[in-house]
Amino acid sequence: MTHALPLWVDALAALLIVAGSAFALIGSIGLARFGDFYKRVHGPTKAVTLGVGCVLIASMLAFSVATGRASLHELLITLFVFLTAPISAHLLVKAALKADATGRIPPSG
Repeated sequence: MTHALPLWVDALAALLIVAGSAFALIGSIGLARFGDFYKRVHGPTKAVTLGVGCVLIASMLAFSVATGRASLHELLITLFVFLTAPISAHLLVKAALKADATGRIPPSG
């Protein structure tokens, strides 16, 4: 059975969702605007991961208070996203550097 959420839970969840959405938007803009592959990997890896984490923590908070028991599904998803996003970005960059004929990191700018 669900209960009405206290005002502080609603406010904190709303703040986390807005912050998460802002981070996801900033990461998406970075993906669209940056010039080369190496710069484009950076935006989603950092900002979108933090944005997804904020939204998942807001969901965990709201469902935990609403149901009266700990909601750990979102915590596991957050842990998985925070562990896999940097590793996958690192592997993408390593593969791109290996595929580059010169083997040099491209100049920034």
